[in-house]
Amino acid sequence: MEPIARHNRRPLFASSLAYAGAALALTFGIAACVPAPDSTPAPTPTPTPITRAPAPAPAPAPTYDNWMDAPRTPGDWTYSTERVANARYSSAEYAGANGELLARITCSPTGNVILQRYVDPRSPYNRTMTIRTETTTRSLQAPVDPEGQNMFAAVIPGRDPLLDAMALTKGRFAMELADAPTLYLPAWAEVTRVIEDCR
Repeated sequence: MEPIARHNRRPLFASSLAYAGAALALTFGIAACVPAPDSTPAPTPTPTPITRAPAPAPAPAPTYDNWMDAPRTPGDWTYSTERVANARYSSAEYAGANGELLARITCSPTGNVILQRYVDPRSPYNRTMTIRTETTTRSLQAPVDPEGQNMFAAVIPGRDPLLDAMALTKGRFAMELADAPTLYLPAWAEVTRVIEDCR
């Protein structure tokens, strides 16, 4: 009987091992088929607000104890003549460094000199124009241009002593217009030539 019992114990042990291996393989197989739990998404970072420094305030325009110490307004004078309906006009135009027309002095056929100051934007109100020279200061009425240009003009007789003061001033004269930057204009030959055309 004993040999038979030993013979029967070995298959039982082997089958137990086989069963355990199969169960283990089945466990791993089931585990492989189970989907992994959804991962928690990473939190979206909150953007850091960008703080911009306010734009610096524009520097105030420099002031001078004497207006003649102010630097000349950048630009150049040009002289020209033209005929309109058989009438001859001569003018000196002052254009800024960027080519923008800033001022014009015109001799009209009537013998008057027109002092023109161009500004932008145009205003519907008349303004006061002040001319400063080394020896003379005069305030003039400067009506708006009736033709709609961005320009104000003061008219004075061709023999007005103010024109001599402008031509003979030391280096430059100032053209001030209410609510507009002051122009510091050189008293070059173009200015004198226009004045002489009206005499």
